[in-house]
Amino acid sequence: MTTSFDQIRAGLAAGNVVPFLGADTLADVTHATTGAKIPATSDELILALNNGQPMAPRLMYEFPRAAMNIELKRGRAAVTRALEGIYADRAWSEAALHQWLGKLNLPYIIDLNRDTGLQQAWANRPHTLIVGIARIAGGLRYKLYRHDGTQYGPVTDDSGIDPDAPILFKPCGTPWPEPNWIASDADYVDYITELMGGFAIPPYLKERRKGLRYLVLGARLNRDTIRMLLADFIYGAAQPAGWALIPGANDKEKRFCARIGLEVLDADWRELAGLPVAEAA
Repeated sequence: MTTSFDQIRAGLAAGNVVPFLGADTLADVTHATTGAKIPATSDELILALNNGQPMAPRLMYEFPRAAMNIELKRGRAAVTRALEGIYADRAWSEAALHQWLGKLNLPYIIDLNRDTGLQQAWANRPHTLIVGIARIAGGLRYKLYRHDGTQYGPVTDDSGIDPDAPILFKPCGTPWPEPNWIASDADYVDYITELMGGFAIPPYLKERRKGLRYLVLGARLNRDTIRMLLADFIYGAAQPAGWALIPGANDKEKRFCARIGLEVLDADWRELAGLPVAEAA
């Protein structure tokens, strides 16, 4: 484990290891007024969208399925309003992981969460923000924003951004600088289809990502949605492709990681960051 951690830290320092962040990286984020934990996991998001009430077992299986049900019954606006209400709130605390990553000045991070924590951590750092979009009439499945160290400005294509600037990729959405979300089954079907077809990643990033390695943090890989996202985002990676820190990984997760070239480490991401694991509670 020590050897692997040393390799990961060296790769992060060199800028050739890309963090891929899942829901557990927000486990310590709470609301300044209510003390509530930010909804991040599938179950937490379902409860947040359904007024704190659980849904039928088949819908509780995965958030996109539940979001699709709510969209069909109440309209897409009900899902987007709920997500914006949660994540545009400025009262959420800073995640310990974001503090740690912020100090590393990394050139590229993929964040599956929909919060603005990393955007706030990079508020004074010029960077490129890539946000996933879905269910539009033709066109690309992403929006590009150029951050100049003060604010975001939209750009229409690769020519409007600095190709060497740090990249924050938010495939599932964010409320800033404008709300865009990948949430329901229909969103994911469209987005992943276009991701597989090459239309959800800017051309310059397809070149820039070649030969990189990846570090999965705070994500379980036992659902097809996240597995398809991960497999496409690490396309063109070095071999082996990197590491997945998964405490108590099951056989399904191990087989999947082996297939795409990731080494599974039975470790919590807090161990790598030098934080007490007890903080996960």
